[in-house]
Amino acid sequence: MRAMPFAIIIVIGWLYVTVLVAANEPTILSGIISFLFYGALPCGIILYLSGSRIRRQRKRFREMMAERNKQNDAG
Repeated sequence: MRAMPFAIIIVIGWLYVTVLVAANEPTILSGIISFLFYGALPCGIILYLSGSRIRRQRKRFREMMAERNKQNDAG
């Protein structure tokens, strides 16, 4: 099962909730702070962790292609 689409759905829902919470704060500054610390920061962490597998696979693929190109150039 691929984790990235599921993580994006969670992030969208969580950002919706945090925008509503931030809009309910008494001042604009506290709304911005609550959105950043309760919304953007946790969502960034979730997306980074859920994308680590994809980044690892892309790195492995690039290394494999570089090795294949090296073999083709030598042969």
